Amino acid sequence: MDEDYGVTGAHTEVELLVDLTVDELWAAITDLSRLGEWSPECPYAAWLDGWTAPQVGARYEARNRFPNGLVTHVLCVVTAADPPYAFGWDVYGGDPETHEPFATWRYNLRPAVRPDQTVVRQSFTHGPGDSGARAAVRADPANATAILQGRLDQLRRNMKTTIGAMVCDVGRVRTEPA
Repeated sequence: MDEDYGVTGAHTEVELLVDLTVDELWAAITDLSRLGEWSPECPYAAWLDGWTAPQVGARYEARNRFPNGLVTHVLCVVTAADPPYAFGWDVYGGDPETHEPFATWRYNLRPAVRPDQTVVRQSFTHGPGDSGARAAVRADPANATAILQGRLDQLRRNMKTTIGAMVCDVGRVRTEPA
């Protein structure tokens, strides 16, 4: 096994059928000001440089909080913005001009059979950039496979939790009487 230990290209995703329209779910996943209410790992995100909505090249900052107490600050650059169907971004630990992304995230939305439902796929692919997962497997190469699988499993659980929280929150707002 080489020094990468299988980190680059490690991938996980979830696909869920949710009780929101494509437009409702798009509005939720692109509202960075609310992400911290829904995500168990990302308590903060905000657009940078005057951006207010996803467009390819737009940048935002995010903070991630891990169960061990570690807090990281990252820069995200939008790589896909096709309203209301695709939103994607790369995550950097430093300047995107000089660093490689350590993760690529993407949401793909498609209408379900029922017009008030959406099929959402959220995916994560680990990039070549330096990251906590990469540091963890380098520190314990004998357990690299288990460490990496544990992280991918954690990300998948977090994806389901985040999407579920969005649906509960937005769905609650949508169905409350006026």
